[in-house]
Amino acid sequence: MGYAIALAALLIAGAVCTAVRRARGARGASRLDAEAEAHRLLLRLAAGLAPPGAASWAGADAAAGRALTEAAECHRTARALLAQARTTAEYERATRIAQEGLRHVRTAREGAGTRCSARGWRESHGGFEPT
Repeated sequence: MGYAIALAALLIAGAVCTAVRRARGARGASRLDAEAEAHRLLLRLAAGLAPPGAASWAGADAAAGRALTEAAECHRTARALLAQARTTAEYERATRIAQEGLRHVRTAREGAGTRCSARGWRESHGGFEPT
């Protein structure tokens, strides 16, 4: 009888340990996913800040210039946040700021007359299409 109780206790302890490991592993994966998403969008934003051509920016209006400046500020902020991020929430904040920067890039390109098609935008920005 004593062996049965000891065996049952070991089985319960093993089940609890397995459940705890899985829960920790799931949280770690979501943090890594959030980190990867933030890095991906930050790289897309950096690529979007590269001018498509000097001639296209020469004819841009003041609103396009402001949007490009705001996009650059979003890039600096997201990069700084990403460098210090350690939690999922911090990575998600950097992701949101990078998405905002991508919206500013889109506005700037529209003002400069170099807007990509929706398909081209999705392909060049990893499926993200700002609203």
